[in-house]
Amino acid sequence: MKNRLAKSVLALSISMCALTPFAQAGERPIVVELFTSQGCSSCPPADAFLNDLAKREDVLALSLPVNIWDYLGWRDTLAKQAFTDRQRAYVQNLGGRSVYTPQMVIDGVEDAVGSRTGHVNSAIDLRREMREEDVAIDFLSDGDSVQLNVGARATNQEATLWLVRYVKETPVIIERGENAGETITYSNVVREMVPVGMWKGEAISLTLPKSDLVGQTYDGCAAILQVEGNGQILGAARLDMNAL
Repeated sequence: MKNRLAKSVLALSISMCALTPFAQAGERPIVVELFTSQGCSSCPPADAFLNDLAKREDVLALSLPVNIWDYLGWRDTLAKQAFTDRQRAYVQNLGGRSVYTPQMVIDGVEDAVGSRTGHVNSAIDLRREMREEDVAIDFLSDGDSVQLNVGARATNQEATLWLVRYVKETPVIIERGENAGETITYSNVVREMVPVGMWKGEAISLTLPKSDLVGQTYDGCAAILQVEGNGQILGAARLDMNAL
């Protein structure tokens, strides 16, 4: 899937009047990533909080299950090593000592214990007030494909354009470990996070086949523009899957 997607991402220059918008450029959602584990007894309150955040239009809430607690008796059924690596990169960038769960990272620049709702909401509000560096991103329909547009801005920074595909609701019955006997519902569980381009201040326009974005595997899709791959988030947009 990743190789096919990489081959299908092409630069495109076409008339905007022929396209139908899926997500309007403008005020973007604040990105909140929850690093969680099915084997962590402290995580369910944070998972529930992320479920609430996932209902907000002003937040792009994502669950990224990690495998750091698999040795405790339950192997996380949704975890990916790539998410553990991403969390470790955040800890290093943010000056932390070690990885932990539940950890929420807000817009790539601040972290908080995922169950501390006041801290997280304050961080979201602060990021909303600091939009001078935002870069506009939108999705547009073009027949059998979707156009992903990233705006321009004078800068010396380089940023990774991530395409994120996720499942909006995933219930899991946990049979062993610290949460044995619990059924926990996870919202916006990331299944793939693929770099589809590098941004260096100039506008980018990419085409993505709809066949790569829809299907039984995913029911959510978003784009994130992030400095150096794991730094500050400069822009984000959701794709309205129901409109495809």
